[in-house]
Amino acid sequence: MFSLSSWKHLRIPFSFYLLPVFMFALSLSLDLNIIRFLLVFVVLHLFLYPSSNGYNSYFDKDEGSIGGLKKPPKVKKDLYYLSLLFFLVSILLAALMNVTFAVMVLVYGLVSMAYSHPSIRLKKRPYISWIVAGFFQGCFTFCMAYAGLGGLGFEVLLSPSVYIPGILTSILLWGSYPLTQVYQHEEDAKRGDQTLSLKLGIKGTFVFSSIWFLLGGMAFAWYFLNENQGWAFYGFLMAMLPVVLYFYTWFWFVKKDESKYANYDWAMWMNKISAISLNIFFLWYFLKNTQILEI
Repeated sequence: MFSLSSWKHLRIPFSFYLLPVFMFALSLSLDLNIIRFLLVFVVLHLFLYPSSNGYNSYFDKDEGSIGGLKKPPKVKKDLYYLSLLFFLVSILLAALMNVTFAVMVLVYGLVSMAYSHPSIRLKKRPYISWIVAGFFQGCFTFCMAYAGLGGLGFEVLLSPSVYIPGILTSILLWGSYPLTQVYQHEEDAKRGDQTLSLKLGIKGTFVFSSIWFLLGGMAFAWYFLNENQGWAFYGFLMAMLPVVLYFYTWFWFVKKDESKYANYDWAMWMNKISAISLNIFFLWYFLKNTQILEI
């Protein structure tokens, strides 16, 4: 019914890179339930994120590499309907949990559509798109996952114990997000999209991201130490070590030759190392913080 190329554009495996936000929310959830855990995971990572990927791919119609697809197949019309189908399924599954979770899934999906839809196309607005993408993929997703995991209402958005760790995830995403755009300058400029990375330039993107990574590290350090979790602070430093080493190695090569090293492969390895390191850390943090192995 749907073409193979359209299924590829959903980029379901790419959801792995956003898994740390879910794992952090899981680590702080007070009421763990296996059914809610599975449903929230499926809604976000198997339907909502792929829906967003496919919808944005349909309107971007990229000919060059995109996140998760080095050589994306040509976009077909059925991708539009497949992405909407996945979005509808994510809302219906979320509604099985509670109204709050379903509404938040709806809001996330609509905002992601605004990122690429030609009538709004936030992608043309470098600073607004950067703020929106970092906030909704970070803090809002954290609150959404927390609400779904705990069967809670909109009060999670006003609870400091929820939105503060959520903001921490946004800070890291505000640092990493421009790096995902460094290899797309030519294609973005051709479409008339003014991404933040295009605005900053390649070297400027690395300097900008390094500042936000430093802020993110300081914010997480403050959070863990404020919670009297020195063990988590040191664990976080260990998890970030390979990420920082790779980042500055990449930056060193980029300063030598932008055209050669500011490319898809280097950017995807940055994503992979970050996701693997943070997923391992937050899995360990989840096991320690919930003491689930001691139950």
